[in-house]
Amino acid sequence: MATALRGPVKHDEHLSLVEHLDELRSRLIVCVLALVVCFGLTFWQNEAVLDVINEPLKNTQNLEGEKRSNDPLEQSARFQIETGKSARANQLAARRQRLAIEAQLALADDLSRGQRAALELARDGWFAAERASARQAEAVPSNRERLPVTLGVAEPFTTTMSVAFYAALLLALPLILYQAYAFVIPAFEPGERRIAVPLLMLVPVLFLGGVAFGYFVVLPRAVEFLQNFNDDEFDILIQARDYYKFAIMFVAGIGVLFQIPVGVLIVTRLGIVTPRQLQRNWGYVLLGIAVLAAVATPTPDPVTMTLAMLPLFVLFELSILIAAWVNRVSPPGSLWGDDDEEVALAHSDEDED
Repeated sequence: MATALRGPVKHDEHLSLVEHLDELRSRLIVCVLALVVCFGLTFWQNEAVLDVINEPLKNTQNLEGEKRSNDPLEQSARFQIETGKSARANQLAARRQRLAIEAQLALADDLSRGQRAALELARDGWFAAERASARQAEAVPSNRERLPVTLGVAEPFTTTMSVAFYAALLLALPLILYQAYAFVIPAFEPGERRIAVPLLMLVPVLFLGGVAFGYFVVLPRAVEFLQNFNDDEFDILIQARDYYKFAIMFVAGIGVLFQIPVGVLIVTRLGIVTPRQLQRNWGYVLLGIAVLAAVATPTPDPVTMTLAMLPLFVLFELSILIAAWVNRVSPPGSLWGDDDEEVALAHSDEDED
């Protein structure tokens, strides 16, 4: 445990197999403890976590816009809304009639007993209608947002546990990645660390950036398209377990796709391809990004797919520029300990290409 807390082992520090296993055990314990603490927090605040994930789904029903859907559930919800409006209008009309009769009773002194009794009876009737309309208006459901449904007895509990766990994993991700970095980095030579450390630090930053982009930009558009696709042929009910699985895999897929700069830097530093070759074959890269976006965003909506493709292509172009700059500052051969002749040969091959 002390090893996991004090930081990475030095490169020239020699450890036995038992000591390496002890270090691995200590770092795994730290990761598990961090995950448990984060899970306790997310399960305690599970309602807030569920509200965040449900947000893209809440406003997918078109209840008051000009477009009218044939979805029976939306039609029922729209009927309830209109019923509430009608009840409020009837309540106001009944109140006005009651007040008018009360004013007539108060100002008219020449009414016969029968006339006064009739007016009082009408006043009581309008008062009863006013109260009935008020009760009807209050009974109309106020929650107009679409929420996922559960089908099993234990599904509310198990689904909440699953969502809380994934949220805890996201919170604990920086510490978990640091423990992995601290365990792996001693194996790198001092020169190799100059590129390995920035890459390892770039992975969580890009992943979290991809998750945020997927959640705020792409996921709402995808959910709205899917939930309103051919909705006049289905009673659209969204099972909580399936929706949360879709949302988590969706934003996680976008987060993985945002690792393109790391992949570009790795293949260029290893000498597999050069930045110039990547730039020259951008058409094939664009096709590959389109395929990846189509897989990560399983919707036939071209707008959603385009939203996912644009940042990936921008990241790819920036990655080429960064890789070219890094190669000029520190040639790949010198980084990995090659001699000067191999470095010169690599540069001459690149110039020929």
